[in-house]
Amino acid sequence: MKFFLDSAKIDEIDKAYKCYNIDGVTTNPRHIMNSGKPFLKAINDIAKWVKDNHLEGKDRFPVSVEINPHLDSATDMVNEAKKIAKISDNFVIKIPCTLEGLKAAKELEEAGIRTNVTLVFSPSQAIQAGRINAMFVSPFIGWKENNGEDTYAYMEELTNIYRVKQYKTEIIGAAVRSGKTIAELAELDVDIITCSLEVLENSFTHPYTTFGLKTFTEAWDNTKDN
Repeated sequence: MKFFLDSAKIDEIDKAYKCYNIDGVTTNPRHIMNSGKPFLKAINDIAKWVKDNHLEGKDRFPVSVEINPHLDSATDMVNEAKKIAKISDNFVIKIPCTLEGLKAAKELEEAGIRTNVTLVFSPSQAIQAGRINAMFVSPFIGWKENNGEDTYAYMEELTNIYRVKQYKTEIIGAAVRSGKTIAELAELDVDIITCSLEVLENSFTHPYTTFGLKTFTEAWDNTKDN
């Protein structure tokens, strides 16, 4: 399973890549806002970081960039996507899973511009992303969990459909908020998870690891001749 970082902050991306070997980045308008930069500045800085680290190519290190969410026609979405895609060969264009969005994603894929169909909240929505051969589909996890929904069953159904239909679209478990969810998605053989740096680092830690190190350190210090 591949790990993507959900962020638009260069320092976080750099740390996650160099320390934890992330495989890509996902962004959205909220991440851009949190970076403190204008949209074009933020994505151009990510494109420069990718080039500086010799990670060119979306097959090597994909960076998902979302179009303006105000756009509600396929024509406008396609025009915007084409402009963004020209900035970097690493950019995969995030398109919302709406009727117009799916039309736009189909047109973009046919034009050779790879897409990530996002804001997916049901297995039936995800089917069309696979049928049009989008590069990625992003079923959201955390938002559904907030409403008390069974996200394991949701992702199990979705992954089973993709396995049976043999869609080439890769599934990104998005809005992941815990190590428990990461492990569940790995069990379901989801292709990719994307999460914040905090969630990623928390998933690598455990209080008993800290407790064990404290116990062993005390034993070491009380062993003769050390």
